[in-house]
Amino acid sequence: MGLLCSKNHPYNEADAEENAQAAEIERRIEQERKAEKHIQKLLLLGAGESGKSTIFKQIKLLFQTGFDEEELKSYISVIHANIYQTIKILYDGSKEFAQNEADSSKYVLSSENEVIGEKLSEIGSRLDCPCLNRELAQEIETLWKDSAIQETYARGNELQVPDCTQYFMENLQRLSDANYIPSKEDVLYARVRTTGVVEIQFSPVGENKKSGEVYRLFDVGGQRNERRKWIHLFEGVTAVIFCAAISEYDQTLFEDEQKNRMVETKELFDWVLKQPCFEKTSFMLFLNKFDIFEKKVLKVPLNVCEWLKDYQPVSTGKQETEHAYEFVKKKFEELYFQSSAPDRVDRVFKIYRTTALDQKLVKKTFKLVDESLRRRNLFEAGLL
Repeated sequence: MGLLCSKNHPYNEADAEENAQAAEIERRIEQERKAEKHIQKLLLLGAGESGKSTIFKQIKLLFQTGFDEEELKSYISVIHANIYQTIKILYDGSKEFAQNEADSSKYVLSSENEVIGEKLSEIGSRLDCPCLNRELAQEIETLWKDSAIQETYARGNELQVPDCTQYFMENLQRLSDANYIPSKEDVLYARVRTTGVVEIQFSPVGENKKSGEVYRLFDVGGQRNERRKWIHLFEGVTAVIFCAAISEYDQTLFEDEQKNRMVETKELFDWVLKQPCFEKTSFMLFLNKFDIFEKKVLKVPLNVCEWLKDYQPVSTGKQETEHAYEFVKKKFEELYFQSSAPDRVDRVFKIYRTTALDQKLVKKTFKLVDESLRRRNLFEAGLL
């Protein structure tokens, strides 16, 4: 009998250990499930070039550890490619204008710069661009300063010239240094089209999760061919942050040069608002790229855009900028209420003026977003 007991003893110990491990796994799963319940899901949506990814990078810088040296270095090739592609767009654009415009002479490059332009245009068309060195940077700078390229740049809205152009062209010597490591600002200006889905978890109040809500922010590609990937993310969303680049009222889409970007944004916002799964979802509308808008609107009237054709300027300078901004804001407000069914109009809807490159403004905006969402949670819990 004793022998039988002693033989079974090791198996009982093994069983007990296995049970303890299983219980620990169950406990951890339950812990994670409870923690997951307290994480607020935010969806960052908008058309291509709306500034979504810049907002996403700002969140990483503001509320996480930012970019380590390896991550910064990974942007070197991106920034160099941005420079080559931009100078190619400008050179090719100047040739097109020189052939087709009545005042074509102002778009004609000097013969020396024509040679440089052909060389740089070829580099800009490659999939693998070379590392930017001092010699190439000098040639790019020479071409950039040519009056024909400057005249072409003034019509950049017709050519898909990126917003980062002037910043990179003014920093060519630093960006071409052999020991160059991108700064945070360089990374914010770097243009990479988002494909697929990227996510980040953060708390706007700080690292201590007890001090505020914890959010998981999802960024998805904004181009039309990326939008089919959005749908599976629509369930269980606390809030949609919709980015609208208000400076792009005189520009066309990268993927469809017949379609005005502001009209595309309006139609996309309308479509998102009507999704059944967003019945109780909060909407935070970021009217982005205000820094570009306030300069442009004094030169290019809002009513060049079909959706804004009833706009009438009333003044000049800052007063006119504010008037134009309020007009655009009102158009989006009207669209929100027109596109929201009667049972949805009481969901939280806030509009924020943003400049994705302005870190202080993005930080302030996300604190306000956090406050709005916490108030809504308290209200739903019957505590307000």
